[in-house]
Amino acid sequence: MLLVRNLGFRLLPVAFIASSLLAQNATTPAPSPAAPAAFPVTITVNAAQPVGAWKPIYRFFGADEPNYATMTDGKKLIAELGALRPGDVYYRAHNLLTTGNGTAHYKWGSTNAYTEDADGKPVYSWTILDQIFDTYHNAGIKPYVEIGFMPQALSLHPEPYEHHWKPGDPYSDIYGGWTSPPKDYDKWAELIYQWAKHCVDRYGMADVEQWYWEVWNESNAGGGKGYWGGTPAEYQKLYDYSAAAVRRAIPNAKIGGADTAGAGGQWSRNFIQHCLTGNNYATGKTGAPLDFFSFHAKGTTPIMYQGHLRMGLGGQLNAINSGFTIAASYPQTKPLPIVIGESDPDGCAACTSDALRAYRAGTIYPAYTAACIAREFELADRLGVNIEGALTWAFEFENEPYFFGQRVLATNGIDLPILDLFRMYAKLDGQRVATTSTQAMTVDNIMRSGVRGQPDVSAISTLAQNRLCVLAWHYHDDDVPGPAANVTLNLTGLPTGVTQANVTEYRIDESHSNSFSAWKNMGSPENPTPAQYAQLEKSGQLETVSNPDGATAATQPIVNGQFSKNIILPRQSVSLLVVDWGTPPAQNPALKTAP
Repeated sequence: MLLVRNLGFRLLPVAFIASSLLAQNATTPAPSPAAPAAFPVTITVNAAQPVGAWKPIYRFFGADEPNYATMTDGKKLIAELGALRPGDVYYRAHNLLTTGNGTAHYKWGSTNAYTEDADGKPVYSWTILDQIFDTYHNAGIKPYVEIGFMPQALSLHPEPYEHHWKPGDPYSDIYGGWTSPPKDYDKWAELIYQWAKHCVDRYGMADVEQWYWEVWNESNAGGGKGYWGGTPAEYQKLYDYSAAAVRRAIPNAKIGGADTAGAGGQWSRNFIQHCLTGNNYATGKTGAPLDFFSFHAKGTTPIMYQGHLRMGLGGQLNAINSGFTIAASYPQTKPLPIVIGESDPDGCAACTSDALRAYRAGTIYPAYTAACIAREFELADRLGVNIEGALTWAFEFENEPYFFGQRVLATNGIDLPILDLFRMYAKLDGQRVATTSTQAMTVDNIMRSGVRGQPDVSAISTLAQNRLCVLAWHYHDDDVPGPAANVTLNLTGLPTGVTQANVTEYRIDESHSNSFSAWKNMGSPENPTPAQYAQLEKSGQLETVSNPDGATAATQPIVNGQFSKNIILPRQSVSLLVVDWGTPPAQNPALKTAP
């Protein structure tokens, strides 16, 4: 059934509406008779004590379905992602070489880049691929090019090919001829060369040299039961032929992999060893290019526990620590950039439970992510590895019910709270500086036991010229009501001579930067009026917390390089405090101010 939004009105099947309402109810706790008293927390920031560089690792995104990026709401979201850090945001997608007409559905996409004529000669078509990459390019986004999957005409085992999987079906139903090794590695290599050369011709060598090129997806999940239908040796052969082909067109291309499912264990170690000392299948020489190392890290799959949602931050941090440990164990890979090629709170591709899906629409998702990214820096510092990116595997689906869930950053053009966390990150810059909290859980405790007892209330801080940013969160694995944190922020070590600053607080909680909450408050309309839609769009933007006089920023006296500020941080919320003692930044007219 075709679903259409017209000036904010959409027609939806009754089953979809009921499912969406179930998702809403499943994660909306019954109101408490009285809010429990807030508990005290002290967060101390020493701006004079740098602990390492701040890297914008949040700037990587991706999804299974490449074709949604060229659709109406997809283009809107791509533009918003590109605006986070113009020219330095990356997007990864599956199915860039899959055979088909460009129609998207769950876990599927296609470009028809390669077919063969009646004589078996290659026919290249870049039309759909150009539409996808042009959409990125126009938004200031660069491709994180996933070289895959196998075109039908090149597949060693082509049938069955396209799947029609939907949530609730056995996940194994998705695998088909597109997972197969090529029947002709020379034809495969020529396809990759022609594609890379076409990208150079279209976007210029200087641009494509900044792209990431990685081969396949989760090839360690293979043996005909996963994304790779061949053996580990056949994957290494595919990698060698692909890397050589890309380098033939782009001599300075950044090539790496292998974006394993999880850290990859011995499989990843064998892959690294092949790149370092193995016989190259394509060139006959020793080794293969490896310019970055990548793996996937997911949280423990959320469960319903005693009637409420329970997340698993510890599981994701353990996976990240395992991947970092593998990279750190080789002197050649320890300094390489690391991209966590899929970095998410769960591993379910399209959860069938409304309760498990719906956490992505609310505030627990950004609170979880804030706590996770801070610990990624901590683990990287501990092992001395070079984290470059943590790729959020989420985008959007066209024409689905509002706030339906799945792996999404926006719903029908309405931004979710998680996207506002990335807008917060876009304001951080410079050096990370020392930050401590009386309520922070240690990374080892989280990896051992999760956040199941006391909540994790902590922060990460950065210092750039004339600006200090403190991003604080209040997170718990259990999505149940709990007392707020009464946080005293002690900021010290500000530059000598600074006597006052402009202080602005941005917030993600139930009443700030929260389109899901706004939607529920207006009665959960599946066909919002144009006025309601405009309100939802506005609620999806990053909001400030206004001061008693209604202003978005307050002038703060600074004495001896320090001052204190009190904030109330509800459970499952994130706050960003921006302290600016230079020229006040221009007020963003799109920024909403809420009490």
